[in-house]
Amino acid sequence: MKLSYVSRPSIILMLSIASGAYAQYSPQHSSGGKIGTTLSQTVVTPAPFNPVAPAGAPNIIYIMLDDVGWGASSAFGGLVQTPVFDSLANNGLRYTNFHTTAICSPTRASLLTGRNHHSVNVPTVIDAAVNIPGHNGYMPFEKGTIAEILREDGYNTYAVGKWHVTPSPDLTPAGPFNRWPTGRGFDSFFGFMAGETDQYTPALWENTVKVEPDLQGKHLTTVLVDKAISYIAGQHSAAPDKPFFLYFTPGATHGPHQVDKKWIDQYKGKFDAGWDVYREQVLARQKALGLVPSDVTLPPRNPGVKPWASLSATEQKVFARFFEVYAGFLSHTDYDVGRLVNYLRDTKQLDNTLIVLIIGDNGASKEGGLSGHVHGINEYIDGSLFAENYDSRIKEIDSLYDKIGSPESGPNYPVGWAQAANTPFRYLKQDANSEGGTRNPLVLFYPKLIKKGGIRTQYSHVNSVTPTVLDIAGLKIPKVINGYPQDSLEGVSLAYTISNATVPGRHHVQYYEIAGSRSVYKDGWKAAVSHKRGTPFTTDTWELYNLNVDFNEQHDLAASNPAKLKELQQLFDTEAWKYKVYPLLGDTTRLTPAILTRGPLDSRATAVLYPGITQVPTRSAPFLSEQSFIIKADVELTDAKNEGVLLSVGGRFSGFTFFVQDGKLKAVHNNNGKFTDLTSTKALPSGNVVLRYELKYAPAQRLTDPAGTEALYINDEKVAERAITKADATISPYDEGLDVGRDQGSAVSPLYRSPYNFTGKLHQVEIIHPSQNPSL
Repeated sequence: MKLSYVSRPSIILMLSIASGAYAQYSPQHSSGGKIGTTLSQTVVTPAPFNPVAPAGAPNIIYIMLDDVGWGASSAFGGLVQTPVFDSLANNGLRYTNFHTTAICSPTRASLLTGRNHHSVNVPTVIDAAVNIPGHNGYMPFEKGTIAEILREDGYNTYAVGKWHVTPSPDLTPAGPFNRWPTGRGFDSFFGFMAGETDQYTPALWENTVKVEPDLQGKHLTTVLVDKAISYIAGQHSAAPDKPFFLYFTPGATHGPHQVDKKWIDQYKGKFDAGWDVYREQVLARQKALGLVPSDVTLPPRNPGVKPWASLSATEQKVFARFFEVYAGFLSHTDYDVGRLVNYLRDTKQLDNTLIVLIIGDNGASKEGGLSGHVHGINEYIDGSLFAENYDSRIKEIDSLYDKIGSPESGPNYPVGWAQAANTPFRYLKQDANSEGGTRNPLVLFYPKLIKKGGIRTQYSHVNSVTPTVLDIAGLKIPKVINGYPQDSLEGVSLAYTISNATVPGRHHVQYYEIAGSRSVYKDGWKAAVSHKRGTPFTTDTWELYNLNVDFNEQHDLAASNPAKLKELQQLFDTEAWKYKVYPLLGDTTRLTPAILTRGPLDSRATAVLYPGITQVPTRSAPFLSEQSFIIKADVELTDAKNEGVLLSVGGRFSGFTFFVQDGKLKAVHNNNGKFTDLTSTKALPSGNVVLRYELKYAPAQRLTDPAGTEALYINDEKVAERAITKADATISPYDEGLDVGRDQGSAVSPLYRSPYNFTGKLHQVEIIHPSQNPSL
């Protein structure tokens, strides 16, 4: 099957560019009837004003999970029961040589566009985009998304779940919104914009509007499936012959690993034998399923991972609990996806629905470190996971054993379990040099075309999914979308493999790169280099593997075949220049705010914020981490009992809050569940008052090192001061954003309950960066 293209008049192109239009193409049509002077003298005939899909065009669903790992789900030999995924795989095609980019945003950008991730300016997580070509996070409109293409082909389009490909500067109430989901081809969006969110107090948007739905105790995945079904139900009721496209990307199983206790309890004691036994059992299952060659052996443990038998009883207890929680989370996700599949079956839509199931957007996550964590991803981001005493961490995790997996925790398992979930591969998420970072399960399910289950081993990449779907469905790619001439797709369609399991692969070359770790594949050969962030690239050592005979990269051939290594190194260089991979990130240059893409709030020396602004993502808000800043709140205190939050950033696992309580001014730091606070020595007066917080940062190395001071002021009178550590000054919470006049979502401090709205009159809040403000 060949992809075809549709041209549009050049006048439409010029008008669209001149007007900045993003509307769906819908030209005026001439009447096919007869026009008279009165209606009785007129013949009225139907006229299609909007694109109409080809007769019989299939519904299309992309389902992509997060951070799962190749050997987690039972569909690919894992010990976590996923009967819905098993059923889709048994009645569809399993692709065992499918690859992602090794981290979330680039995989999503590649999936949506059918191009390489640097080609669409998404080199790593969108939050760390750098203001240079290939790296700035702004996906070009000349590289349309699958939703933009399908909408022009007559589809309704819905995105539900994780997005994480809108540039941070655009994630403010001012937009612009043309790179939000509804600006990139989706009729409707319901989900979260960041890399992760809490499963019980999520930061959600509907279209471009911030919403704080009452989940009524429901898990986020359940709510997302409910929303997806409601979109489909409305569409199918109004236009039963019109196909839909659903992009369904729940936060599962990215941290925080949270799920109802009944799902965790199903796995109680099931992983007590540990990760070494898990890997052995899973490899045997994978061989029995025909997913890996019969001669594959397990690679060594990843660096730092201990033999399970050498762990203390406490380590084994808490580590097993981490994986019980994770398994429950994955099984729950499978169950909820099953509700979606069953709905389609019940409404007689399933037979003509093409489902693309990608079980993970990269390898299993290393973000739990050697010990795992319970207070959220900031333990990984701020480095406390690696800086704190290991034995003390294990003792604290043990004290919270019963809370692991509950809404009161923000867990991620230790890397020993991550490698187990990646069986039979070595290395993990972010490792673009390894199969462990980039190989993920892919399932194609389409009853109308695929009549019998099977396994396909042809090499493929996430950039090939969109070309495959368009090819199978016989759909057209417009030459122009919303006024933008379209560049060609870069992936290679897998449609040729559907009817022939043994046909030679057609995807011959593919590069990989995340933060300096990189590799290049050519016809079974792979050159790769693992790069340690913060070190010069001159110290990197390349490795060489023949994947045709070495399934999971255990035999480095660099020394014995230098000619092949040189050939592939030169090929990487060619691909890197072609797709804007250069310059490589991850060397000794720090990704400081000065070189990141910056928006209207984090690029000004002084930002004035007003009550009502809520949940602005941390990277899109004024930057507060590891630098001096001043917060000035202009308030009117009308009652001695006035209380509430003036400004907060973050939530119950990490953050900072500035508030009034019990007639005093207060500031609290939440450093991964450890609290430090400052309270004014004087009571607040009534009337118009300027309340000020000031942090003076002195650069420090370790989180426990002294790092300056913080102080509180009432009308320029200092009323409290204390010395701070670097941990106090590291204010960069990820899951929850910045609020003014309240603390939406979960509470930063246990001293109050959210949203703790300020009950006085808050006129405005200023955030001032003295280093950028010459007048100070």
